[in-house]
Formats: sequence, structure tokens, C-alpha cells
Amino acid sequence: MSELDRAAGIRLTVRGALAFVLASTLVGSVLQALLGVAALTGAAFVAGCVAAASLVNRRDLLSLVVSPPLVFFVTTMFIEAVRSLFSATPVQAFGLGMYTALSQGAPWLFGGSFLVLVIAWRRGLTRCVRDLREELRAARASVPRPRSGGDGGDGGTAFAPEPEGYFEPKVYGTPREGR
Repeated sequence: MSELDRAAGIRLTVRGALAFVLASTLVGSVLQALLGVAALTGAAFVAGCVAAASLVNRRDLLSLVVSPPLVFFVTTMFIEAVRSLFSATPVQAFGLGMYTALSQGAPWLFGGSFLVLVIAWRRGLTRCVRDLREELRAARASVPRPRSGGDGGDGGTAFAPEPEGYFEPKVYGTPREGR
């Protein structure tokens, strides 16, 4: 088996993919702080998103597509919380840092989220959405619905009693004698 075949077989769960995006964004932020290059955090986030969308299991694509904004926010919040600890006014530094970091990171966030969506779409996101719809329809079919049409005199809806035993209390144990 060649190295290319092994690399093609690597698949991540959605948890692993999100952890990868989180770790790559944190590494990019540390490199940005050390090297002073402003775009490293965003570029690391986008690279992590592309890698995660390419390596995640196909059944987990739907969960991955909605998660990059949350990962970006959590990473930004963690980084700004650490930065604000060493400030004279931590609350003010945290608020201003969050505002600044999210404002500067918005294009990277939108770009990473868009790339995840495009890659997931090409890998079969529509099938994941179709499967979810089928599961929801199947779950909805098993829920008892009130019967319609009848002689209830209320315009077509008849009384639909609850299933037997629905409101009956459960009794555990045995009753005590002699009380």
C-alpha cells in the first residue's frame, strides 16, 4: 500500500475534526503573538477548516458544517481571556480584545465557513441532509396524532384520548401492612 493510499484512507470523527480546527487556530494564534504577523490566526483557522472538511467521515459532514463559527468564537474567547489576565483592567481588556479580534477575524471566519460548506457539498452534504429528513419523517410518523373527522360536533375534530396507562402513576415496591 502506497503512502497516498494510506493518506486517502484517513478519516476523522466530527469531534476529531473540530479538535483539529481548534488546535490549528490556537497554534496560529501563538505564532501570531510570537512572530507579529497579523494574518496567522485566520490563515491557520482556514487551513484547519479545509483539512477537517476533507478528512471528516461523510456521515459527520452536517455536524461539521455548522461548527466552525463556534470553534472560532471559543478560540477567540480563550485567547482574549488569557491576554486580559495580564492587563491592569482585565474586564475592559477582554471586552475590547473580543471586539477587535472578532472584527479582524470576520473575513477569515466567513472564508473558512464557506470553504467547509463547499468541500462538504462536494463530498455529499446533500445526502446527509436527505438522511436527516428521512429520520425526522420516520420519527414523526411514530408519534400518535389526534384523529380528525368525526362526530364531535366541533367542526371535524374528534376527541382523541391518551394511550391507556399514560397518566396512571407508577407504584414502586409493596404497600406497608399495618399502617
